[in-house]
Amino acid sequence: MAFSRFLPPFLLVGLAAASLGSCSSPTTDSQSIAVAAGPDSVSTGQSNVSTSSLLQVVAEFTGPQLVGVAVAPGGQVFACFPRWDDNPVYPIAEVGPNNTLTPYPDASWCMWNDSVKNEPQKHWICPQTVHTDKAGMVWVLDPASPGIQGTVPGGPKLVKTDPKTRQVLLTVLFPESVAPRKSYLNDVRIDLQHNYAYLTESGTGALVVVDLKTNTSRRLLDTHPSTKAEKGLVVKAEGHAMLDPKGNPAQFNADGIALSADNNYLYYCPLTGHTLYRIKTAALRDASLSAAQLGQQVENLGTIPATDGMEIDAANNVYLTSFEQSALVRRTPAGKIETIVKDPRLQWPDTYSFAADGNLYVATSAIHKMPTWNKGVGQPRRPFGIYKMALPK
Repeated sequence: MAFSRFLPPFLLVGLAAASLGSCSSPTTDSQSIAVAAGPDSVSTGQSNVSTSSLLQVVAEFTGPQLVGVAVAPGGQVFACFPRWDDNPVYPIAEVGPNNTLTPYPDASWCMWNDSVKNEPQKHWICPQTVHTDKAGMVWVLDPASPGIQGTVPGGPKLVKTDPKTRQVLLTVLFPESVAPRKSYLNDVRIDLQHNYAYLTESGTGALVVVDLKTNTSRRLLDTHPSTKAEKGLVVKAEGHAMLDPKGNPAQFNADGIALSADNNYLYYCPLTGHTLYRIKTAALRDASLSAAQLGQQVENLGTIPATDGMEIDAANNVYLTSFEQSALVRRTPAGKIETIVKDPRLQWPDTYSFAADGNLYVATSAIHKMPTWNKGVGQPRRPFGIYKMALPK
């Protein structure tokens, strides 16, 4: 979440530790994109599995803004509240009964103000993603860009935690060469087989790979069109066109990301786009490949709905949060797009999490209701929600 992550109208009072910058539009790139061969490149018409509401409420919040959810094997539910327009007390929290929140991993990590500005590596500055790996560890990705106005030096990080002990096990810091000032690290998937992490960067558009054995990272495909917003496309949610205060279409770069069941392929897409891409993870791990050679490994899998978050099940169905349709959909390995559920409560479905009990969790962020996309005036909305449903057959 996936993010998606959207320029709010102002920085928060009290976030003086952040140096301000402005987000730039992605540059035009003339590189061609390889077209995939085989069944996984087939794009067929959309069909419905179910259009009746199957969603059960896990939690609903009137604020602050929610973007992400992760479920640990023991059933613990974690939520992510970035520092965009709001200043959440608990930007990463465990969700309890009756919408209660407990700071995760503790209150100190959730604090970000002038008193701790000299230790940005030990605090959630503007966390964007909370994710559970297959071993049950909870990872938090912090692009460290409050208000999405520029990264705090020394702040961009990927943090591994143990939900049973609430201990921080690993912190990977990203240098400015990997997470530039205008970057916004967005979503992450963990490859336990090869001990790597794969990330999307939506601020300027790129993928990032992390060797978790050495904690070193590389920024990749940052000039390739697959990581950039599609030019001229105006995305909508509930029929509302996403236009900034100057009337320009929203341009959101690489955002949704998912790792195949066998860890061999990474799927990703720009949020402003209707195209799904994938690349072999072996290519991402191969530091000997030039930018041009790596770009040739990108496969275009055809048309999908505009999507924020993604996940993949054991059968390699790709689940997509279709925010334009207030729906959850999936793409089969044959390329067929199926609607799982359509529900008016899905006001910008953002990110997914699979639970050990077979349920699919989803968070809603109502990004299209923010002042930035409504001429400076926030719009009435439903509560931000965490919902769950049984995975369809």
